[in-house]
Amino acid sequence: MNSKFTFALLVIITTSLMGSSFAVGKFGLSYISPLLLVGLRFTLAGILMMTFVLLFKRSHPNRVSDWARILLIGFFQTAGVMGSIFLSLRTISAGESAILTFMNPLLVVIFGTLTMGINYRLIQWGGVFLGFIGVFVTIGGQLQLEIGTLLGFASAISWAIATLLIKKWGQQFDTWVLTAYQMLFGGLLLLLGSALLENARLVINPTSVFIILWLAIPASIIQFSIWFFLLQKGHPGKVSAFLFLAPFFGVISGWLLLDEKIGLSLLIGGAMIFVGIFLVNWPDKVKLNQF
Repeated sequence: MNSKFTFALLVIITTSLMGSSFAVGKFGLSYISPLLLVGLRFTLAGILMMTFVLLFKRSHPNRVSDWARILLIGFFQTAGVMGSIFLSLRTISAGESAILTFMNPLLVVIFGTLTMGINYRLIQWGGVFLGFIGVFVTIGGQLQLEIGTLLGFASAISWAIATLLIKKWGQQFDTWVLTAYQMLFGGLLLLLGSALLENARLVINPTSVFIILWLAIPASIIQFSIWFFLLQKGHPGKVSAFLFLAPFFGVISGWLLLDEKIGLSLLIGGAMIFVGIFLVNWPDKVKLNQF
């Protein structure tokens, strides 16, 4: 990125949209069953984005192998992450699910080191651990071992894999095309999951329609486009470290939309998050070997 200000602004926009989707989604579960909600969200977002990229004649892949790569990204980034999150919410709280999901940056560093030859200094590893602890403190510091715990951890694994796949293959695709089709593929997989795994429930009224549109457009189309752009332009471990801001914004949106309490844990956890981000982004020479 040429402008640090632009980078910071884009990070704030995308992570605040990520965070707000937890509170908005909580509203939505009063009207729509979990997998159906996220399936509708990403299928609608994918269709809208696909229409956009077709109308403006954005560059599409020509090879079957490239479409397979987009499908794989959609499987991990949309179906895997969101499916695991919403299934986990059946046995653990949203806060616990968020803690586990946003372990992603830690896993990106580990997987990136093992599979992509990315070398990190000790201070960066310390920043990732500190950031994760900050997320834990911000959400409240409690976890219980449930099946949802495993699903929450699965969402973090899926997101970390998607992050590295986007870094590896993302430069081959138009950002808008990649965003559109990975959401569409992921949304269709989630709808299939809804048909197979849950008793679908859908209440149609102005509130539920607004929630779906909000989740599909600002919280999906805009958020994913910015996120993929940042991943393509920046270092995957460093960019992913900013995900620690998302649960922070999630708590803020919960306070604004759901009247949830903000306590000392938010202030302490928020400070740890920012320090962790600073440490992960400490200037260094990072070696990136052949993908």
